[in-house]
Amino acid sequence: MRKNVAFKNHDRFVQLGIAISSLRKVRGLSQEALAEKAGISRSLISVIESPNTANSFSLETLFDIADALGVSPADLFTASLFPDDIIHSTANT
Repeated sequence: MRKNVAFKNHDRFVQLGIAISSLRKVRGLSQEALAEKAGISRSLISVIESPNTANSFSLETLFDIADALGVSPADLFTASLFPDDIIHSTANT
């Protein structure tokens, strides 16, 4: 069951989806292959990886995806492209 993501967590879910997508591609997996390995639907992988939206998903799903990718769940959280402070800072030009 998905629920709306609180505004304060929006960027975190987007970054997590990007990390999952990036690692999936590095591993040479299609969304279908990752979904099969994780025991979830391809459409859920697609929703999680969508860079334009933030969708919540369960910790169990996160654990299953991490296992399928061969990493710890913590690795997915720390794989953010940029830390929150950089994303939310403004350039002083």
